[in-house]
Amino acid sequence: MEKLSYYTNSYLDGLRKKGDPIADQVVLELLANPSWAEAINSWNAIVPSSSELAKFSPLFQKFFEIYTQVSPSLDQKKIIRAQNFFDKQGNDYLSLLGLYSLPYCYAFADGAQVLVRSKRIMDEVGQRLLETALFLLDSFKPGTFLQVNESLLTLAKVRLIHAFSRYFVQTYAKDWQKEWGMPINQEDLIGTNLAFSVLVIRGLDKLGKFPGTETYEAILYYWKVIGEYLGLEVEHWPETAKEAFELERLIRKRHLRQSEAGLRLINSLIAYYEKSFQEPAMTASLRRMIAFFVGKEASDALQLPYSDQIPPFAYRVLLDWSFAMQRGSSAPITYANTRREFMSQSLVRMGAYPSLQVPVIKRS
Repeated sequence: MEKLSYYTNSYLDGLRKKGDPIADQVVLELLANPSWAEAINSWNAIVPSSSELAKFSPLFQKFFEIYTQVSPSLDQKKIIRAQNFFDKQGNDYLSLLGLYSLPYCYAFADGAQVLVRSKRIMDEVGQRLLETALFLLDSFKPGTFLQVNESLLTLAKVRLIHAFSRYFVQTYAKDWQKEWGMPINQEDLIGTNLAFSVLVIRGLDKLGKFPGTETYEAILYYWKVIGEYLGLEVEHWPETAKEAFELERLIRKRHLRQSEAGLRLINSLIAYYEKSFQEPAMTASLRRMIAFFVGKEASDALQLPYSDQIPPFAYRVLLDWSFAMQRGSSAPITYANTRREFMSQSLVRMGAYPSLQVPVIKRS
């Protein structure tokens, strides 16, 4: 509860000026040494050994050593509880990310400015959704954080992708405005992690599926651990449901408003969803369903038709549709089955399995 006292506007103003110094420095090295980025992308199972890392600079080694060890201070019970929750409700979790968390983020004007400047988000919507789903699946893989596995490499890549985005926006986006803060700053990292945790639980509550406070706070703790691997300064992260509620409310009050960037993002997302759905009735319900989840204030900002009644097709969508793909079988929902179906459907839709790749920039 003590964190409530420093969740203030001035406190969060300071976080908008802060990025991720070590990742930002590593990106400069990757720009100077494109073969190093290629090496990272070639590591397809696990972060390499110390002997392999020794081939690179001290800074590069320091960054990746974070991902070659397990923290001795982890609350293993909360980690296991969160993973067990995802094992049973992973499909709902992924669906709510696509129908609630992402649209909600687009209603936050300053953070949307970074996203809309990524051509891949606007022009390759399906691919980016699959990559986000893969990030979630890797993050919740059983055993993650309790042992060193390939999921930690995924988090390292996502952290570097964020740092590349910061670099390119700061270097090349001539229309970037100082009042938006540093691109992908510490407040925006907190806001995104809250959207991927608190809002998912809130969405389940809207559906009458609230998992209980103990599981809720286990999910909060899990995203604290994810956040630390993504470069989030976790001393700012809420520890309880009450702290999470108050912090999310303050960030919403600070940033939720209509913007051209947010409207472009939500319309691009919905256009992709409409193309993906096969049934006209589901397509017709999409905007109302997203509006139901994000609430009236965010619906107004995104120009969505809000109603406090869930559309009749919502339950069917959540059962049959998972983030960026339709479920391909009637197999019971487990982590293994969710991942298997996700990979299978990704291959059908995109002609390849999704993967997260660090940008390789070769200068002429």
